[in-house]
Amino acid sequence: MTSAVPLALHRFTLTRLTPIVFVLAACRPAPPPVPVPDPIAKGRAIFFNETFAGNGRTCATCHRAEDNFGLSPAFIATLPPTDPLFVAETNPDLAQNFENPRLMRALGMILENQDGFDDLANNFNMRGIPHLLALRTSVASAAGPRTGWSGDGAPGDGSLRAFATGAVIQHFTKTTNRIAGVDFRLPTNDELDALEAFQLSLGRQEDLTLPLPLKGVVPARGQELFRDNTVGKCNACHFNAGANADPAIFGAGAGNLNFNTGVEDLPDQPADLTGELMPPDDGFGTPGDGTFNTPPLVEAADTEPFFHNNSVMTIEGAVGFYDGNAFNESPAGRLIAAATGSGIELDATQIEAIAAFLRVINALENIREALALLATPNPARTAPSSANVALALEETDDAIRVLAGAGLHRDAVRELQTVERYLRQGPAGDPAPVQAAVQALERARADMIETP
Repeated sequence: MTSAVPLALHRFTLTRLTPIVFVLAACRPAPPPVPVPDPIAKGRAIFFNETFAGNGRTCATCHRAEDNFGLSPAFIATLPPTDPLFVAETNPDLAQNFENPRLMRALGMILENQDGFDDLANNFNMRGIPHLLALRTSVASAAGPRTGWSGDGAPGDGSLRAFATGAVIQHFTKTTNRIAGVDFRLPTNDELDALEAFQLSLGRQEDLTLPLPLKGVVPARGQELFRDNTVGKCNACHFNAGANADPAIFGAGAGNLNFNTGVEDLPDQPADLTGELMPPDDGFGTPGDGTFNTPPLVEAADTEPFFHNNSVMTIEGAVGFYDGNAFNESPAGRLIAAATGSGIELDATQIEAIAAFLRVINALENIREALALLATPNPARTAPSSANVALALEETDDAIRVLAGAGLHRDAVRELQTVERYLRQGPAGDPAPVQAAVQALERARADMIETP
């Protein structure tokens, strides 16, 4: 009496409800996809924060975002004594043969053992710190990657990934023994991939296309001289003011080339005048062939000092170098003379005109970068983050300094000073001053170049 009815009801319930259960299961939303890590964001975090179990330095210790991802003597002078850059002054195990604090502080020079660690007291060179901007446009060559000043310090294939490994071994170590697993840990493949992605994202992603419709008469003349293979001849090695060789002269696909330009033969170099030990720098390879790779010029005017040994402090001096004996008697100078019919002979007004052109294209790049930073919103707000605003301020300050340093485009400088005032006012994330700053940036750009 009590079992038959419940059993029938039970069977009925299963029969009638099971399809409903299946339907409900089919309607259940799929689980959200597992987020794929952004390699650039991951690389950024590693670049700024990862010490690789070493002496406290990170990649950003020597490549400061606020200093165009390089490191100048002026910026070094602003750092506190506790900054990891000065670890040779605070860590007794690194007091000898790791850095030269005098040359670092005075001239922004870093000790490199690119030919090996077998004789630390004598087998080294002192080099400046190259910026990391526009790497995507400046690393590739037909002969393989060109990283750093000439590929030195990059073990293995010389790639940007390998360069990061070399940097950890050279600069992050706790002692000069440089034992992996004791003095530091080596980056993993995933970390190297992320660091490469982040570094390739910095700065310009493509070269300019010259000529540009510049408005200033002196910079415009400088552009003509720069591109003229009978006068300035700059475009031969810095095609479109980048880091790659002119394909019409060096062949299609030549890319970034190494040259011996005679910089090592310059007299009265500041580092030599200090009396500190400065072994000759033999450039690429072990032993070296005396060559160094070609840097991009769009970013040159605000990334002084110049050349691998920080031997020249102004952009005018850097241009003037190519009018001197050290260059014209060098292997690169003779190569240019053979390719174009003569060496480089420039008068003072022509040197200043070419430098003015380089100053203007640098300032235009500063403005482009500032606009990009201000167009990147904070995820929680409609305005850019305070970090982006701070970097946009740095770019604006660089543009002012570069233009005002040669008295160029005074109206643009006034607009850029207005940008600084707007970006310094109001709470972080306030879109009103940011929009006013953007408009002033666009007016400054319009003063320098014809815009659509």
